[in-house]
Amino acid sequence: MFQQLADRLNNTFKALKTKGRLSESDINDTVKEIRTALLDADVALSVANSFSEKIREKALGIEVSQSLNPAQQVIKIVHQELVNILGGDARRLTFAKNPPTVIMLLGLQGAGKTTLAGKLAKYLARDGHTPLLVAADLQRPNAVDQLKIVASQAGVQVFAPEPGNGVGDPVKVAKEAMKVAQKNLHDMVIIDTAGRLAIDDELTKQAQSIRKAVDPQETLLVIDSMIGQDSVVTAQNFMDKVGFDGIVLTKLDGDARGGAALSLREITGKPVMFASNGEKLDDFDIFYPDRLANRLLDMGDVLTLIEQAERVFDQGQKERFEAKLASGESFTLDDFLEQLQSIKKMGSMSKMLGMLPGMQQAKKQIENFDDREVTRIEAIIQSMKPEERQNPKGIDAARKIKIAQGAGCEVKDINSLINRFSEAQKMMKRAQAGGGIPGMGGQTFVKQKQKQKPGKGAKRSGNPAKRALQEQGIKLPEENEMGSGFNLS
Repeated sequence: MFQQLADRLNNTFKALKTKGRLSESDINDTVKEIRTALLDADVALSVANSFSEKIREKALGIEVSQSLNPAQQVIKIVHQELVNILGGDARRLTFAKNPPTVIMLLGLQGAGKTTLAGKLAKYLARDGHTPLLVAADLQRPNAVDQLKIVASQAGVQVFAPEPGNGVGDPVKVAKEAMKVAQKNLHDMVIIDTAGRLAIDDELTKQAQSIRKAVDPQETLLVIDSMIGQDSVVTAQNFMDKVGFDGIVLTKLDGDARGGAALSLREITGKPVMFASNGEKLDDFDIFYPDRLANRLLDMGDVLTLIEQAERVFDQGQKERFEAKLASGESFTLDDFLEQLQSIKKMGSMSKMLGMLPGMQQAKKQIENFDDREVTRIEAIIQSMKPEERQNPKGIDAARKIKIAQGAGCEVKDINSLINRFSEAQKMMKRAQAGGGIPGMGGQTFVKQKQKQKPGKGAKRSGNPAKRALQEQGIKLPEENEMGSGFNLS
């Protein structure tokens, strides 16, 4: 999502990179390109016009900065305006003074409301809450059964006294759910309501009745990011006829233009609070306007990457590993396998690499990154005997053939892994001797589909993550190119 817009914006800024100063004509041309990019990405016309005009005014009145070149100054302005149009600071949930906190979900049929209810419940449970999912969508076929399945997958309780499929009173279900939540000490209640193909009188009356009956702290509108300008129309209709407090965007991992999502905050006045960017229940998080702006302008999203790592890496495992290396013990393939399995939990390597600053220009190489290679490495190590994982150099030719057969690969793949691992062991020993332990990562062991070696004399980045990419043959943008992490303060 937003990839087309990100590409267009970054191509626009490339034209400014070589200019020593910006003329009024340069600014007008740039603003025109930005406006066109926004419209092509499905941003509402009024929003695109307002956004472009603000950039023009600020760019024409820009004060010359000694630390930023002209392109960077324009990017800084665009970044600030993107954050503003997306809502500024992230908006958190409002909790009830006396539990339970009630969250009511609205949305049209097909927006992903039921799955979103499970994602939100799991997100809250991860933070120590005890959510109760409520099946108040009694209209859509099998909606109640679907919510039960989602609740089971999320590991949370569900209240579903009615079979649905047109049977039952959703208002009564919502009222009874409040009593059940109080009795069983659930501090969060998430109500999944019915949707329609389009907002109508029946949908409006039902939503209004449920909202009046339970008086939710948060009424969230679930919007499918891939429906284009219809998302703006839908949001405005719900705002006028029912009312809501915040927006949740689903299917942000889709390939639609998605720019309409940029219009929602400006048109409805309500913030986007959460974003769902995948099919798994963990693919859900708070919506951070500044982080999306960073991604659009190729500044990366390192904070999200760090948060994902913190969720999957066990603190006890980390401490044991650091203690082992600090004591002088050798780094083994068992250690690497443990680290690799933790990294896999974070998701696609390509997706993670895309969160690094300046990776827009390495987009093709990142897209060619073979995530299956991680699974192959895992299979190779698991096909080895315990003693072979401790000393892989001692594996003879006959054993390599058997390991290759067990892992479904070729002997050359095993030799490549052993050679790479040997280099990693040397790096660890140097780090131990120097008193520092480098951060773990699987990039050094993972090959691309189409590996390209850097040219002779290529500079090695001081950034460990970027250096790992260089070792894979991925060409990185120069530090002085736009979007390479300059200070926006």
